[in-house]
Amino acid sequence: MTTPRPRIAIAGIAIESSTFTPYRSSAADFEVRRGTAEILERYPFFAPVADGGTETGQVLREAAEYVGVLHARALPGGQLVGADYAVWKEEILSGLRAALAEAPLDGFFFDIHGAMSVEGLDDAEGDLIAAIRGVIGPDVLVGTAMDLHGNVSEVLFEHCDLLTCYRHAPHIDAWETRERGLRDLVEAASRGGARPHKALVHVPILLPGEKTSTRIEPAKSLYARIPGLTAREGVTDVSIWIGFAWADQPRCKAAVLAFGDDADAVDAAALELATAVWQARHDFEFVAPTGTFEECLDRAVASTARPFWISDSGDNPGAGGADDTTYCLSRLLAREEIRAGEVSALMVSLVDPGSAGLATELGVGGRGDFTVGGRIDARDPGPVALRAEVTALDDAPGTGRAAALRVLDGDTPTGLTVVVTARRSQWASHEMFARLGMSMTGFDIVTVKMGYLEPDQYESAADWLLALTPGGVDQDLVRLGHARIDRPMIPFDAEIPAPTPDRILRGGGA
Repeated sequence: MTTPRPRIAIAGIAIESSTFTPYRSSAADFEVRRGTAEILERYPFFAPVADGGTETGQVLREAAEYVGVLHARALPGGQLVGADYAVWKEEILSGLRAALAEAPLDGFFFDIHGAMSVEGLDDAEGDLIAAIRGVIGPDVLVGTAMDLHGNVSEVLFEHCDLLTCYRHAPHIDAWETRERGLRDLVEAASRGGARPHKALVHVPILLPGEKTSTRIEPAKSLYARIPGLTAREGVTDVSIWIGFAWADQPRCKAAVLAFGDDADAVDAAALELATAVWQARHDFEFVAPTGTFEECLDRAVASTARPFWISDSGDNPGAGGADDTTYCLSRLLAREEIRAGEVSALMVSLVDPGSAGLATELGVGGRGDFTVGGRIDARDPGPVALRAEVTALDDAPGTGRAAALRVLDGDTPTGLTVVVTARRSQWASHEMFARLGMSMTGFDIVTVKMGYLEPDQYESAADWLLALTPGGVDQDLVRLGHARIDRPMIPFDAEIPAPTPDRILRGGGA
């Protein structure tokens, strides 16, 4: 007799939101998928093997009946407009009610990032999953696979049965993690829906990803311990969440979570790894040498390493920055070696729909006067005036209209090119540069609105510095002004208590 396939619903809203940036994310920033076909197309492991899918993904695709409801995802930004969140929340709940009217659900896959902030809410994912539980009931298994820069609140822990997150930063295992999380959910639902034991230990550390990259210690060794822990009898999965540093909410902190069939083994694994994180609490350092932007630019100009990359880390749109602060642009414009064309430099990119539109009107080869940036995050020096020649144009979904502007001194070209876009975007791949006829290695100095470099960038950089610049995702957390996080908390306090068995939050096993 054939065992019926479990019926698994899928929905979620995925964004990383800084509460310190003036930008507000809205529905216009999101890619929204509705219905089963569109949502399943989101997962590359479900594609036919010849199109990039995997054998395991094909097996997983056939192992369950999936019901796609709604999934929305966006580049990190500011808090999500409350009205837009409310509309999507109700659409998800209505879709789940309709799915349940057709047939029972065995599982629900909560596809989120984990660091969404919504106007008026302290725990957006907790609010959403609690409402979903109110519709699907207590017996449906819930699984989630998150970014390690997400937050695991007590509410999220209570309402999810199987929780996992990425094990690499940069996130080279994003789809591998979702496949693992979905597989664990399908397998548990196929076994009759018995809830695993789960254990959560919060560690009061709040650090930016640029201090917790798995390329370097201590995060490299901490995450390397996970396979050994999951190999233990009775332990299915163990994860470390770094937490999200640029939101001022009580849930923002590191978390270690384990689940499996043996309660004692699960507790022991979670406490052991949490203790290892605590023991390393004073060892986290930036992933690259740091300095003010002026110091980084001095070193880049003087260096023989080409290209020399500098991260404008305080305005990184990949963490929620506005993507239009002009602190670095103004200093590049003032640098004599760049103005004289002795050093070629690229500033990539600033979101500025007006400048991108003007460049499109002028066309390639056209010259004009632009006022760039500083309209969302208007901190000093605000919008910057410059004269430039349009050297390339593009229009793609991720950037909207985009233009490469060669800055002019009068009518004489300087060594500085600035990329402006109609949409907030992060220039992390060779392909994005190529669309504007540029190469990641084609300039002496590249200033990019990033934190740690993504793989294509990292491989292209002959040398690299992390500039500690101002912005909505300032790496100097203490000067940002957190007021509502739990205390004590590193780096805001010198010391924190060690994890102990009484600090384990437990659940499941029923």
